[in-house]
Amino acid sequence: MLEVSNLDVVYGRTHAVKSVDLRVESGEIVTVLGANGAGKTSLLRALHGAVKPTGGKVVFEGRNLTSQSPAARVASGMVLVPEGRQIFVSMTVHENLLMGAYLRRDGKEARDLGAIYDRFPNLAERKYASASSLSGGEQQMLAIGRALVARPRLVMLDEPSLGLSPLFVERLFGLLGELNRDGISILLVEQNTTMALEVASRGYVLELGKVVLEDTAAALARNTALTEAYLGGGHMPETAGA
Repeated sequence: MLEVSNLDVVYGRTHAVKSVDLRVESGEIVTVLGANGAGKTSLLRALHGAVKPTGGKVVFEGRNLTSQSPAARVASGMVLVPEGRQIFVSMTVHENLLMGAYLRRDGKEARDLGAIYDRFPNLAERKYASASSLSGGEQQMLAIGRALVARPRLVMLDEPSLGLSPLFVERLFGLLGELNRDGISILLVEQNTTMALEVASRGYVLELGKVVLEDTAAALARNTALTEAYLGGGHMPETAGA
């Protein structure tokens, strides 16, 4: 479904993403792990089109999207739920959801909005309330709901559990499993290594912009070097392989 080849992202003197190869098959949940500054957000921004890569290729369902705009990528079926949620706090819950349908022209927007409210009853109860009145967890659900209104086939999420209570984190990862069972592929950037590896089928580990480890989620969960790096404060060795 998604094939990323030799991707590079450079900001001034900072080489944020270095020759990254990554793939997501249809129906998969793939996670990207790494410490702060590893290049995870830069990678997602390049995949979304918010940042122009300095090298490499992004192919989605056989179509080269490397030079395409974020809107073109959304139209193609790729949607990003950004770090920090980035909802429109001056707008209502319903208006935020409508923003997810801005490229829709199929006349089924109302039906899909109804499905979002069925999935997120808290949002239905607050439909005409200001988005600023929602809790952090509810705002994350709103951001995900807004993405779903676009009818994506691949959802990319950047640190979705950041700042959420343990209860909402459990609900969030349960939701990701539900969405995947509904046929949506997921690329998940996440610092909650344990939860990410529980829900994902495969994973990549980034360090200083490079993929230093790639394996099944089960194998990564058993990897002692990964445990030391993300639970003990160490670094992944460059020799770990890619």
